[in-house]
Amino acid sequence: MAASGSTAEMSASISGILEEKHCPGHLQILKTFTTALREKEFRDAVDETVLSPLLRVLTRLRDELQAAAVTAEGQDVTLELQMTAECFRAQRNACVQSTGNQCLLRDLGFIDATLDLLKCLQTKESLDCVYEPLRCGIQFIGNVAVGNQMCKDYIWQLCVPDHLLQLLSLDDEKSVTYASMVLHTCLDEAKVDTLALPQNITLALKVMELCRTQPDIDWTVLIATQHFLQCAALVEGMYTRMKDDRVTLLELLLAQLREEDSECGVPPAVGSFLASSFQSGCSTVLTLATGSVSSTEVLQEALTVISLLDVLCEMSSDHREFMFLQDHPDLLANTTDLLAQVHTIGKSSKNIFSASQNFSAFSGDAGSSHNSPVVSFKAHLIRLIGNLCHNNKLNQDKVRELDGIPLILDNCNIDSNNPFINQWAIFAIRNLLENNQVNQTVVASLEQRGAADYSALRELGFEVEQRDGGLLLKTVRKDT
Repeated sequence: MAASGSTAEMSASISGILEEKHCPGHLQILKTFTTALREKEFRDAVDETVLSPLLRVLTRLRDELQAAAVTAEGQDVTLELQMTAECFRAQRNACVQSTGNQCLLRDLGFIDATLDLLKCLQTKESLDCVYEPLRCGIQFIGNVAVGNQMCKDYIWQLCVPDHLLQLLSLDDEKSVTYASMVLHTCLDEAKVDTLALPQNITLALKVMELCRTQPDIDWTVLIATQHFLQCAALVEGMYTRMKDDRVTLLELLLAQLREEDSECGVPPAVGSFLASSFQSGCSTVLTLATGSVSSTEVLQEALTVISLLDVLCEMSSDHREFMFLQDHPDLLANTTDLLAQVHTIGKSSKNIFSASQNFSAFSGDAGSSHNSPVVSFKAHLIRLIGNLCHNNKLNQDKVRELDGIPLILDNCNIDSNNPFINQWAIFAIRNLLENNQVNQTVVASLEQRGAADYSALRELGFEVEQRDGGLLLKTVRKDT
């Protein structure tokens, strides 16, 4: 009975606000209501008789703020903004662990009224105190959706893409964070699919932009990794339309692939698309050899190719769902050809593709080649070749036919521009020789190349013999 009596008194107090000109006492009434809603007993007792007057107060505040926008500039609306924030706080608190209140607020029209008011507030970003009600209103939209599928669907219908896009574009990190939370709360597999549609994809692109420009907002990263990367159509759609954010997308994808003890959830179709993208643009990296890239756009394309290679290396390493990349048309041939071009350019003159033993680069010298974007690029080309040849005789033979074996052996030297390149070269040679007598014979006929790490080869199951100036790799017979 106490709770029932309290709600009746609160209903009367809130209704009284509608009959008077706004004053600080009205703000105090709303604060009292907000505080009372923190108690579960009071929340459970709240009904339409209390919430309907609150909705009328909210609607009146919206009308007053809209009117202020078309009247004299500089009109003091501080009290109205404070009362708006307090209404939103009360709505937010009413939703906590209460599906019934969430549905009641939706049915009464609070979601629609709040969204209308948020649009109005966005026109007043120049006011110092506008962000408080903006943040509280967005928080309410998030709270009313939590654990309530009907509310999630309703918000999605009203907000996507334009309204959420506007909220994610606010010049206030907290507001953007809360808007990202709303999007994350509402998302499911079906909704992610709709983001791939041309009319909605701008919203997904905005999320990816925020991942790059505001990396401290965890919600956008979670949206990208938990939802976007699981939809091949969306990944392809975003990648095709992106310019500055492709590398960010690929970095998030790489991090997801490297997650331990969990399925990455990235569809195989994403791997196929990225492999084709790498093939179509890989020659762009060669433009970096001159040291003077013609445009920022070309540089960005080259950096994208470098990131694509990193992703393909990870996909083709211990991810069974991506092993079909071994059969991806011309991927191995293109990669081997690119390695040959990079290697030739590096030997023809002193440039960023040239081998180096300048290990002072790792001490933090800002002018060193270690800071070049192509550091480890050649090593990763070799790594990808090794991955594509693992337990695959057709690819082993193809690399031999492309004269890739002596090319890889020529990279068994330590190179400060390509950390671990000698190890990846040994790994690739191991995969090229395994159960392939013809390739073993070819290697045995070649002169020794570079400073191969013989002990590392033994650890990989091979022993090295020098015979008549040649290098012979033989399988080590292990006692059982």
